[in-house]
Amino acid sequence: MTRSAALRDRVAAGILDIAASVLAERGEQANMTEIAEAAGVSRATLYRYFPNREALLRALQETAITDLTARIADARLDTVPVDEAIARLTRAFITATSKYRALTMLKKTPEVSAQANRLFADPLHDLFRRGEAENRFRTDLPIETLMELYISLLEGAVSRVIQGRLGVEQTSAAITTLFLNGVLRDPARG
Repeated sequence: MTRSAALRDRVAAGILDIAASVLAERGEQANMTEIAEAAGVSRATLYRYFPNREALLRALQETAITDLTARIADARLDTVPVDEAIARLTRAFITATSKYRALTMLKKTPEVSAQANRLFADPLHDLFRRGEAENRFRTDLPIETLMELYISLLEGAVSRVIQGRLGVEQTSAAITTLFLNGVLRDPARG
């Protein structure tokens, strides 16, 4: 990679990082001028990197997917007990999605939905199937229901983090505790 290409990549990454923050804070109201100002670049520079808002949002989507993929890989879910794996997956999801709130502004295409499934749903299914196989979860509810409830908790909590009402760690711990206390099988009850 040439020096100019490396510089261009760093500038684009810096703009995207600032854009993620601005959009997480201001949501739909944030415009390209505000993003350029916050990033410390001119509007012309911003438009040179991202010709329109849609291009910026698409680039943020790619960055978010890369970030979440890395966080899930770093969590090494298959190397720890199920309850610890759920805590790690929760933290990864809350951290990435609260940072990239702009993703909710994009229409989901079939390609994006398929990519999201591979990225998050596949590790989630693997983890829950492992918990089921290890007899870690309660048996009075189908595993699909437990997964849906877990996802609902995650989605509901992200908005609290975005609004600044809870921090990432506090939210992750709360979700993990609430969820696991409700789904883990109580060995004392059989």
